[in-house]
Amino acid sequence: MDSRVTELYGKFIRHKMYDKALDVLETSYAEDKKGTYPLIQKFRRGQTALARMGREEAMKYLRRSYFMTARDYFDDFCIAMEWERPAHQRFYLPRRKQLLQVTKQLQRLVDDEIDVLCISMPPGVGKTGLAMFFLDFIVGRDSSGSNLIASHNTTFLRGLYEEFLRELDPDGEYCWHEIFPNGRVVKTNALDLKIDVDKPRRFSALQMRSIQGGNAGLSRAVYPGILYIDDVIEGIEEAMSEERLEAKWQKVSVDLVQRALGGLRMLCIMTRWSVRDPIGRLQREYENNPRAVFLTMPALDKHDKSNFNYGGKIGYTTEDLHKIREMMEPAAFAALYQNEPIERSGVLYATDELQRFFDLPTDEPDATWAVCDTKNKGDDYFCMPIAYQYGDKFYVVAIICDNKAPEVVEPRLVDALVKYGVKLARFESNSAGGRIAENVQNKIKEQGGITKITTKYSTANKETRIIVDATFAKAHFLFRDPSKYDAEYRLAMNFLVSYTMSGKNRHDDVPDAMSMLADFVQVKVKPQVQVMKRPF
Repeated sequence: MDSRVTELYGKFIRHKMYDKALDVLETSYAEDKKGTYPLIQKFRRGQTALARMGREEAMKYLRRSYFMTARDYFDDFCIAMEWERPAHQRFYLPRRKQLLQVTKQLQRLVDDEIDVLCISMPPGVGKTGLAMFFLDFIVGRDSSGSNLIASHNTTFLRGLYEEFLRELDPDGEYCWHEIFPNGRVVKTNALDLKIDVDKPRRFSALQMRSIQGGNAGLSRAVYPGILYIDDVIEGIEEAMSEERLEAKWQKVSVDLVQRALGGLRMLCIMTRWSVRDPIGRLQREYENNPRAVFLTMPALDKHDKSNFNYGGKIGYTTEDLHKIREMMEPAAFAALYQNEPIERSGVLYATDELQRFFDLPTDEPDATWAVCDTKNKGDDYFCMPIAYQYGDKFYVVAIICDNKAPEVVEPRLVDALVKYGVKLARFESNSAGGRIAENVQNKIKEQGGITKITTKYSTANKETRIIVDATFAKAHFLFRDPSKYDAEYRLAMNFLVSYTMSGKNRHDDVPDAMSMLADFVQVKVKPQVQVMKRPF
């Protein structure tokens, strides 16, 4: 930067002629952005100090300085974008301290210093909101490309579409049109989730597409636009299925990545469910590549303190995260909040190890079985799997998984036992289980049901029993295919596949019930011994 600029700028600052100092900065910035920017930052520090002293005109000068650079620097854009919003409604500034390292990497992506940026952060910390601002920034700078946003959830994408329209609205509360006065939305398509900026194109400036649907020829990322992938893994059960992860990777790598035109720039924001998830695959694909950055920000730091305490009622305090950790299975908390792939957590019932069924055999079952792990206290769950036996296979047709009070759940247990024609059932008699079993038996008799309930008091170590019985359960139990789940069955299966052998499990009711069922039915599937005549 020319020394005369610095000299003239200093003269105006000493005489408190801040508008003249800004004129100098604007002229210099137009000729030398990189060289002038440090002086603009110095100007802001001075005006921020004056604003804190109550000098109202300082805010006017700060505003002018941020809008000067907002087209080039993403951090400045985020601040300028919300300048007119009430302070309590602003997204970026309250989170800026924690998100700044993400903002800096996004700047590198838009400056073509890197090609791939993968971010793993906890839910609810603002990563998607920041990504949306980033896309606003990209289409404002150059709308000739196409930005493709992919997720597994169409409802989520529809929410993004509506929020983009609010952020780009010239009459709205955001300042996008003041930052990019030549930018305008010219066409929208709510059905296909497309927004055209400046002029209509085959591949719109903003396109949202569910990864579940076919994508061939419909949507593409076109440079200088980016491919933005947001949480394409649906949850823990999909994460534990190698087959489903492979299918999802094929959709990402073929339908999205290989269809990018003009050079790929990719932003990937995901929960780190598995070492085989898309981010894990990308890490191996781009190993030792300096143009790929993988940024991980866990909820709790190495001192077990929150990394995302934004103050007020946003983000997480350390106490918030400790309570969440107490309520969740360790494997799920490790993945969702600490970005640790679930394979590292010693999962007992891996999804790919489970046998599945779509439909039951056409014959009548040999027997119908049920067990019930009764609720003890707090947030424990009643868990009652019901299984049809065919030979040495047990088809788990229904699972009651409910943590409501006993007086609410008992009628549900009765109805299920009667509906499925259960002949033999065993209830855990620990704690209040004996009383609950007696109540359910009496109500079944009143309804003319055929179920005979027995009780058993367990003295074995529960964790050991769960692990030992899992071998039998995985060999002989068949569970519904995920496409056949109802909400309660899905909840139970999430608890089952997240049970870990390497730590404390907050909810072990479902694996405990499967252990009870294995113990109850094993006597019926013991191998038969046949006495034969000695052959020699």
